Amino acid sequence: SLPSCTCRKLAGCTLFITGASRGIGKAIALKAAKDGANIVIAAKTAEPHRTLPGTIYSAAKEIEEAGGKALPCVVNVREEDQIIKAVEKAVETFGGIDILVNNASAISLSGTLETETKKANLMMEVNVRGTYLTSKICLPHLRKSRNAHILNLSPPLNMNPMWFKNHCAYTISKYGMSMCVLGMAEEFRGEVAVNALWPKTAIYTAAMNMLGGSGVEKQCRKTDILADAAYCILTKPKSFTGNFVIDEALLREEGIKDFDVYAVAPGKTNSFLVGASPVFKEEKKSSRPKHEGPEGAKVNLESASAKPLGPVGETFRVIQGAITEEFVKAIQGVFMFELSGDDGGTWYIDLKTKGGSAGSGKPPVKADVVMSMSSADFVRMFTGKLKPTVAFMSGKLRISGNMALAMRLEKMLVQLNSKL
Repeated sequence: SLPSCTCRKLAGCTLFITGASRGIGKAIALKAAKDGANIVIAAKTAEPHRTLPGTIYSAAKEIEEAGGKALPCVVNVREEDQIIKAVEKAVETFGGIDILVNNASAISLSGTLETETKKANLMMEVNVRGTYLTSKICLPHLRKSRNAHILNLSPPLNMNPMWFKNHCAYTISKYGMSMCVLGMAEEFRGEVAVNALWPKTAIYTAAMNMLGGSGVEKQCRKTDILADAAYCILTKPKSFTGNFVIDEALLREEGIKDFDVYAVAPGKTNSFLVGASPVFKEEKKSSRPKHEGPEGAKVNLESASAKPLGPVGETFRVIQGAITEEFVKAIQGVFMFELSGDDGGTWYIDLKTKGGSAGSGKPPVKADVVMSMSSADFVRMFTGKLKPTVAFMSGKLRISGNMALAMRLEKMLVQLNSKL
């Protein structure tokens, strides 16, 4: 972590942090609390959530233990009156607000046709509208502070279509937060610093665990890296504004060389450095066109020995041979794979119809899950070299349809890997 400094730069500062009951928001709060800062925990969770640990009250206890003062407030950023009440209470309790961290976010990494309207509404309302309103309501108080900052947890703006194509609604909503930075940094230049912070790698939180399933944490970094980067930004003068900061790049500038301290499993995260984040990833364009298999063309992989099978065909031949009645009973799902690159096309695994089957072309019955990825990554995934959750979080694998079934397939892969 950051070189320790005897000056407690945020001592006596008041931070209003949305979504601070857990994850990244709480990590930023605890970092500031060590300096003796006042933290307003503006989050929804007052009662324990059935799967996600942490409430505004448990976070408040941790903040007080770390050396800060805490004010837990029930705030759903979709409700303007709840934001107004919390801001009033913060000013009444601590005398003002110096820093706003817009961290509360909703996520659904789904394609346009798979994103339910209520999910799209949630992302637009929490990410864009919530960030905009919270900033608007805090700004009159921030303008009175000597070193006011707004920090949004959002990505650098990049109009390359590949960052939109797999999760259009989510990208629009996160870019909405980034556009708040663009506009407000200019509007309040000289009065309030407004910046964005985004991770270079996936960050391990309870929410990530729910999204990615077990095993995903080994490829992630701890929330500490974002807390340290946020601390660097928030302790800079307010002339540092309008920046879209990537955590690792900033910390390297600050002289940090050892990033293994931030890894959940040291030595592992480098395989997961994917451009600017787990979602907004850099992608190498394949120069080859995508090969589509003829619709409905079933190939009996057993008798196709006349010409040697490619790696994908060979993988499906093994899968076909490994399917058992137990698998079919346990999974009860039909999977279609849209593979790009060499040896690509459409393939399927039917683990619903009696007996089960696998092969090229479309499945005999409607697919429950469609997975799109490169043929090379498909082979890596089925030979245990690439975890499906990691492939999904890093954008190498796109899933539409029944996510619970997609998770079940991962269990089957573990059993299959011994044969592949």
